[in-house]
Amino acid sequence: MSVDVVGNFLTVIRNALMVYKRSIKVPYSNLKAEIARVLKEEGFIKDFSKETDANGHFVLTVMLKYVDGQSAINEITRISKPGCRFYERTSKITPVIGGLGVAILTTSSGIMTDQQARKLSVGGEVICHVW
Repeated sequence: MSVDVVGNFLTVIRNALMVYKRSIKVPYSNLKAEIARVLKEEGFIKDFSKETDANGHFVLTVMLKYVDGQSAINEITRISKPGCRFYERTSKITPVIGGLGVAILTTSSGIMTDQQARKLSVGGEVICHVW
């Protein structure tokens, strides 16, 4: 049985937003760090950093963003799952909520938003939708 580390990461963010936490700490991975980088670039989180915990393991600390008491992330949904991968071609990448949100994709050129993927003419696996 495999563990969906990305799904767990997104669920930790979702749960933290429901109780208005300022930051979260999750076990570090390069994939999670890249997703956090895209979320920061798009203005959904304040910041993120790689730290070491008391046991010497790396953890990813994510500072969540709130505007006037409301979280910057309204919804974060996992699209491609370990049991059912979801890929889109460049021509088929659909905007999230008419362009108000972003889709995060993993492509041959790295992890990026749907807008960047369209600009570079690359398709890939859709990790999640954020708005």
